[in-house]
Amino acid sequence: METANGARPESRRGWNRGASKRLLLTLLAACGVALVFSVASPARAPRPSPAGAHAFTSEKGKFKILVNGKEAGKEEFEISQTGGDWVARGVSEIQTAQGTTKITGNLEFRADGTPVKYEWSTEGAKKASASIGFKGTTATIDLHVDGARPFKQQFTFSSPQIAVLDNNLYHQYAVLARLYDWDKKGAQNFSVLVPQEMTPGTVTVESLGKQDVDGKKLDELSVKSPDLELDLYLDGQRLVRIAAPASNAVILRE
Repeated sequence: METANGARPESRRGWNRGASKRLLLTLLAACGVALVFSVASPARAPRPSPAGAHAFTSEKGKFKILVNGKEAGKEEFEISQTGGDWVARGVSEIQTAQGTTKITGNLEFRADGTPVKYEWSTEGAKKASASIGFKGTTATIDLHVDGARPFKQQFTFSSPQIAVLDNNLYHQYAVLARLYDWDKKGAQNFSVLVPQEMTPGTVTVESLGKQDVDGKKLDELSVKSPDLELDLYLDGQRLVRIAAPASNAVILRE
């Protein structure tokens, strides 16, 4: 059986070993660009203190995805509160050689950012969907791909605070930016799960201070793995820009 991205499910050990060649937060390869992170030792990041993190606030917006200066897709998202918990929903449409691929993600999480449940689906050349339940430090994935048997995968992390950063759903970086301890600053490690890749790992996030971007002062966060760096730009608490200079890809808030 193949996963939604065409790779065969392996044992947990096999996925962890192969992660250094494929991951974290990619544009679809069909767009002509892959923003590929390698991940560090999987699931060994310490839990950051939420004390200095931004409190979550309700918001909605749109992103435009540019690759080599040309529009390659778009995303609409909303982050809202439900009771004492939060929900981050996003829908992306990515242009590929085979047509438009639609990706939908729905993340439920606690006020401290701890995920409760995540669901994603893709519609395009191939249809796939998955539901992920988080219980303590364990994430259990139930994957469904058209024409294949359902597949289950389980990962164990060192902390229940896991950042969900899925392919082509960039509003999830806004959640990551709120988890960062802005009072403490410095480099902070986060456990990460990339659901469409079914791969765990870690990223390092660090504030680079105020930067002048198109005549406006924005807070910059560097998000790194061993292979690639993404730059997040925030206007207050609003994520307004994501840049991957090595891949000439930019995601802009409209």
